[in-house]
Amino acid sequence: MDRRSFLRASTVGAGAAASTLAAPVYAQGKRTLTMVTSWPRGFAVLDDAASYLEKFVSEMSDGNLTIDKKAPGELVGALEVFDAVSSGQADMYHSADYYFIGQHPGYAYFTAVPFGGTAQEVSNWYYHGGGEELHDELGQIFNLKGLLAGNSGSQSGGWFSKEIKSADDFNGLKFRMPGLGGKVLGKLGASVQNIPGGELYQALSSGALDGLEWVGPMADERAGFQEVAKIYYTAGFHEPGSALASSVNLDVWNDLTPQHQHILRYASMAVTQYQLAETLANNGAALARLQSQGVKTLQFSDDVWDAFGAASKEVMDENMGDELFAKIRTSFEESLANSASWINKSDGYYVQQRVRVLGGE
Repeated sequence: MDRRSFLRASTVGAGAAASTLAAPVYAQGKRTLTMVTSWPRGFAVLDDAASYLEKFVSEMSDGNLTIDKKAPGELVGALEVFDAVSSGQADMYHSADYYFIGQHPGYAYFTAVPFGGTAQEVSNWYYHGGGEELHDELGQIFNLKGLLAGNSGSQSGGWFSKEIKSADDFNGLKFRMPGLGGKVLGKLGASVQNIPGGELYQALSSGALDGLEWVGPMADERAGFQEVAKIYYTAGFHEPGSALASSVNLDVWNDLTPQHQHILRYASMAVTQYQLAETLANNGAALARLQSQGVKTLQFSDDVWDAFGAASKEVMDENMGDELFAKIRTSFEESLANSASWINKSDGYYVQQRVRVLGGE
């Protein structure tokens, strides 16, 4: 049995509800694609990006190509979108690809990896360093055409029920963190869980979780985490620039006209820039509001950061036996080094001097 046949067979049970996701709609030259997402409707940043994609595609095509966006539970569950699209039960998804490292650890790089790139550095690699081609190479295995559509920017270290004074404080901590970052905390003794966003508030308020990471001030405020936790670490090691994916079933992609393919690709690129700018423009004010509600903002100590670093290297090295993972990692790290060699001497140094000369944070 080939890989595609296996995937189709293996998802029939889990995706039965998705089997009614109608085939593409054709009417007078128009086409509608069903997009399943991992985000509850109205979720700041994440559902915002999915909604912008829906809007931009319709506007760019003058209504000839449209997206029918479905939230978790409307057709499939939040973490079932990959299999639904891979098997052809839905046309495309909007999610974070690091949710799917169980399918292949290389998918982590198309969201974020520990001590990885900022949002700009991720875009540099994806569009000018071979990342998009590697996303396609990985997608070939799973019948997917990879696209990125959104970036949350640097994600916070997370919400905690108590302060983290040393790396030992992670031992036994019930913490939500997806991707390879979650595996890093597992190395430090945490009980790591990957819970969909729509279930996080209840899990934190009930004590099922001792802490969680989500996105950043704008998204976290709208989720209401400040109501049930008051310790907030503003910088995290795990997601310095988290991309969002809008991948398309490869058979569907190949059946699209070249014009519609271009619209999807360029609309996805536009979403990344537009939504990232919106998020970064609003995070500072949102953080101030969180602080006004009694949230204590902290940074991890250098000793904790050192523990993050050591565990991160261990996690990354464990996957190097996979040839494609090694290829993706090498490409990413080469691009990151090239980008950083200039950014550190220009933007990074400039910001340090601006703070020194003019003050501020």
